[in-house]
Amino acid sequence: MAVWRNGSSDMNLKYIQLADKFAVSTSTICIIHCIALPFIISVFPALGIFIMSDEAFHVLLLWVVIPLSAFGITLGCKRHKDVTVLSGGILGVGILAFAALAGHDLLGENGERMLTLIGALIIAIAHMRNFNLCRSTDCSHA
Repeated sequence: MAVWRNGSSDMNLKYIQLADKFAVSTSTICIIHCIALPFIISVFPALGIFIMSDEAFHVLLLWVVIPLSAFGITLGCKRHKDVTVLSGGILGVGILAFAALAGHDLLGENGERMLTLIGALIIAIAHMRNFNLCRSTDCSHA
């Protein structure tokens, strides 16, 4: 079994990769929700009753995204020491949090949607970079 510099096993790499994959999936769901929901509701207005509102959906996603991103990116950065991954993760989560909590009131519905798309995209890119760096970093020799 390969050992990292900090003494952790390869099992941690599997957790990081799983967290990154799930975070990218969550960001993709958020992007699809922001793009598709207005079209779906305009075509099928009755579905608007059953679909979670934008604000509630975004707050719910934050409860998933923040701990997941913190877990995956923090462990990954301990492994590969790439500060841009950490910066991207923090920036993306910050933008998502701002959009979910104050974006609608300050920027309107379209502004909130654009900010959410930008934040989700930044988080997805950070997690993809984290995933690739963790896979390419050879820490089995210390």
